[in-house]
Amino acid sequence: MICRKSDEESVQIAIDYIRRGKVVVLPTDTVYGFSGIVDGRHYSYRTDEKIRELKGRGGEKPFIQLIARPSDLKKYTRDVVPDSILSKWPGPLTVIVHTFLGKGSPDTFTTTAFRCPGDEWLRKVIAGCGAPIYSTSVNRSGEPVLDNIDQIKQEFRNIDLMVDDGDKKGGVPSTIVRIEEDGGITVVRQGLVRV
Repeated sequence: MICRKSDEESVQIAIDYIRRGKVVVLPTDTVYGFSGIVDGRHYSYRTDEKIRELKGRGGEKPFIQLIARPSDLKKYTRDVVPDSILSKWPGPLTVIVHTFLGKGSPDTFTTTAFRCPGDEWLRKVIAGCGAPIYSTSVNRSGEPVLDNIDQIKQEFRNIDLMVDDGDKKGGVPSTIVRIEEDGGITVVRQGLVRV
């Protein structure tokens, strides 16, 4: 299915598809992204695996998780993120923090990349899903990011839902920073936001 972002019901349509474990193509504040709900306590859709299969991408590199509000980050990490970083949210800034694995030792951590996007429409979709959603650029692994909606339609015909917001020519990816164990900040990728 294809709907336009400007359609009155587009937010609810996107929510309905994502909450049913479908993989969708959504416009973000940077580029078009593959999205799917992040598995939670009450469901396991494995949308990350479905997205990897679409992209032809291995499992070694995790996807960014989008959250609806900056304050939601506190649900997933005990890291102290400086106000100088949080003040850039909502926006095209991804923050990698330490998160609990939830299995075995309570002191077992991994890292997860979160972003609170600048696009209000997208934040409404995430909030309506009641959980973070994955986001990764629309392309085959190792190929350029697709910024033309017609190219996306041709390349990924079997996607459950595409939300059309026109072409995203010249879209710059998000800046990525990592919060270190000692509280320091490392810039992993310099993107649209200057840190």
